[in-house]
Formats: sequence, structure tokens, C-alpha cells
Amino acid sequence: MLKNKRIVVTGGAGFLGRHVVEKLRLRGCSEIYVPRSKDYDLITETGIVKMFEDMKPDYVIHLAAVVGGIGANRVNPGKYFYENLMMGTQLIEKSRQYELEKFVAVGTICAYPKFTPVPFQEDDLWIGYPEETNAPYGLAKKMMLVQSQAYRQQYGFNSIYLLPVNLYGPYDNFDLESSHVIPALIRKCVEAVERGDKQIVCWGTGSATREFIYVDDAAEAIVAAAEKYNDSEPVNIGSGMEISIKDLVELITKLTGFEGEIVWDSSKPDGQPRRCLDINRAKQEFGFEAQTKFEDGLRQTIEWYRNNQSN
Repeated sequence: MLKNKRIVVTGGAGFLGRHVVEKLRLRGCSEIYVPRSKDYDLITETGIVKMFEDMKPDYVIHLAAVVGGIGANRVNPGKYFYENLMMGTQLIEKSRQYELEKFVAVGTICAYPKFTPVPFQEDDLWIGYPEETNAPYGLAKKMMLVQSQAYRQQYGFNSIYLLPVNLYGPYDNFDLESSHVIPALIRKCVEAVERGDKQIVCWGTGSATREFIYVDDAAEAIVAAAEKYNDSEPVNIGSGMEISIKDLVELITKLTGFEGEIVWDSSKPDGQPRRCLDINRAKQEFGFEAQTKFEDGLRQTIEWYRNNQSN
């Protein structure tokens, strides 16, 4: 179905994007286009129009985002809200105007309310306000769901909305100023082992829980949805596995060989108290189930970081 389509993958050179592009290539897709920010400013209408005129896509898979961990979200709430909102809203509108065959919007788990019952079900997306540190980013990305459903209702525009849980894996962002929890912990532990440090400092209390999905699994889900799913009801993309941050830290210290003290800085926020998804809709609608065991994925990520940390 996708093989002969012209497919634009925004963010296709990034962490998730490079895995999605590889999945498309494995399916025989040869016309895959990745707009780079230096050539196409997707925050502006001009940049988006240029992309459509140059690349003439049949499908757009929108992965591009301005994003970071809790610390980066606290520092950049306005930037993350505006730039993500402008990208999503204008891309969908121009896709409609250019009569695109299909738009795949990739949202964020941060769109869920702070106190969503666990496991998170897609129907609970509107029962409350998101966790405060992530709310501007989460709400900006959530507007693509509103727009997708409105455009399907009014214009018959084919767009879908996916909600991946926290990703991890090779090529992740390991910058401690902007990274998410797994790459940050891996870097802290590996560097502590190399320097012989006696302790590492972790944010929060360790009581919050998270679900993670290996990036290669998430990419498979996105491409499978692009192939098979044609509805505007949101779909969770996850592994169905929940782990506390405390247990996560202990697992990463074991896998990296760090044997020092773990100091919890409770002055820093925990973020959303719990995250774990109901993943039944993805299985029912397009047959997706995550394949990578969590410890195996962590081992591969740690190995990749050790081999590439100087790059």
C-alpha cells in the first residue's frame, strides 16, 4: 500500500524518524523525503508550502517536535507550545489544501490528564488537565487530534492520531540539559563508572511510574498504522509495561555496572504520578504488539551509547 507513495517524514532525521524511515525502506518505499529545518522551517506557512511544492507528498508522517525532558519543559513552556502548535496546525491545513491522501499525526503521552486512571485509555484524554510541567507541549500536540477529527467530519480528510509512550533506544538524545529519563540515567551511570564517582543524583523521589517502548517497536507501530488504520479516534502506542523510576534507576545501575550511592533530589519534580497505557486498540485496529523486552532494549541502548558517546 505504501510502496509506490511519495512519503514525507517530518523529523525523519531524528531519533524516532530515522527508525521510521528504515521501516518504510524495508517495505520497499523508495520515494521518502525528509525536510531538514535549515531548508524548510515548518513553523512557518512559507516553509510548509515550500515543502509541499518541492516534495509533492501523497502521505505525511509528522514526527517533528520541539521537545525535551521535565527540565527543558519547565524552561521552555512558551516555545514548546507555540512551535509545536504552529507546526501541527499548519501542516494539517496545508495537507488538506493540497489534497493529501493521508496525514499521520504523532502526538505525545503528555496529552493525557495528570491523574488519568491507569491503564490510560484513549477515551480518558479529556477528563482533566495535563501534568503542569508538560502541559504546554502536551496540549499543543493534542490539538492535532481535535483538528484531525474536525477535518474528517467537515472535509472527509483522512488523518490519524497516535499516542506513543516514552521512547528509548539507539540515537536518543543524551544531552543532560534536554534528555528524557532513560538516556539521562544511562549517561550519568556510564560517566560515573568511567570517572569512579561514588554517587549519582536523580530527580524527584523515585515513586513516579513510567511505561517505555523501544524506538524500533514504536516505528513499526507508526508505519503499520499508516498502512492499515483510517480513523480519527486516537490510538495508544506502548508496551503495556509499567516500572517505577526507582526500579528503573536500579536496573540501569546494574546494567551499566555503577555500584555507588543513588541520591534523590526531592526538590525536583516527579512529573506525572503514573503512566501506563491500555494498548488494546492498536492490537485490534492494526495488529501491533511491542516485541522488545525492556531489559534487552536497555542493554542495546547502553551499548550504543558507550560506542557513540564521543560523537
